[in-house]
Amino acid sequence: MTLEVRGRRTGRVIAFPLVLADHEGERYLVSMLGRNANWVLNVRAAGGRAVLRHGRRVPVQLEEVESAAARAPVLQRYLELAPGARPHVPVDRRAPLAEFERVAGQVPVFRITEPR
Repeated sequence: MTLEVRGRRTGRVIAFPLVLADHEGERYLVSMLGRNANWVLNVRAAGGRAVLRHGRRVPVQLEEVESAAARAPVLQRYLELAPGARPHVPVDRRAPLAEFERVAGQVPVFRITEPR
């Protein structure tokens, strides 16, 4: 899946390949590279407005999940789906949920919702 978002400096649309994680009927994007990943900074600057592209382009609103407790199960699911992310997240994918809560504050998670 590709995330398209306006660049915070250039204003041009920039595309980022990402893995979509599903959890309890919701869809999420996770930043394996942390808080300062370009796509995270651009999404924040764009007020969460973005486009997901997987065959077709779908406008979305990305809402940042604030609490570590809410991020932890999403992060756990993400590591199941994205083996390439495992070296970037300092917890084993089979660790208990409490271990994910411990590191979840370092890993931005965004819930995908309908545009406002």
